[in-house]
Amino acid sequence: MTAASLEQALQNSDVLFTRDQLDTEIARMGREIDAALAGERPVFLTVMHGALIFAGQLSLAIRTDLEFDYVHATRYRGAQTGSDLHWLREPHVPLAGRTVLLVDDILDEGHTLKAVRDACVKMGAKRVLLAVLCTKLHGRRAEGIEADFNGVDLPDRYVFGYGMDYNEQARNLPAIYALKD
Repeated sequence: MTAASLEQALQNSDVLFTRDQLDTEIARMGREIDAALAGERPVFLTVMHGALIFAGQLSLAIRTDLEFDYVHATRYRGAQTGSDLHWLREPHVPLAGRTVLLVDDILDEGHTLKAVRDACVKMGAKRVLLAVLCTKLHGRRAEGIEADFNGVDLPDRYVFGYGMDYNEQARNLPAIYALKD
């Protein structure tokens, strides 16, 4: 992947959400999460790498005290299709009896996110709340996975920016882009 190919991708993309629009939605999410936590001190569990940018901003929008940790998991291991969950890094904070706020960049089909959520429950979390920057709208979602807190809805297109990558580039773009059909 070269800078030229990223530039071509940007020229062949639409801006779906600007940073200002995302800032507004993330602030709203913070208020909703505060209301849902009602005085609890949850484990704020960021899914790496994609959620890094969103998680930092979301954490600053939440007034509730948080205990931070992160996970890194994959179902792909270099393949095009997923299999069983493989941990690159499991949570280090004990989850038993705790509320977990699982934070990710996007809810697309949701297989990996569902596997991470279910693993948190197996580790003893009393509940797992899912906060995502965006949800892709389509009919291919894994059964039993929905966001408790969602920033924006996206069309069923290839998206990148604001934590989401375009061939391992462009995660730090301050907007969400979608390749034109």
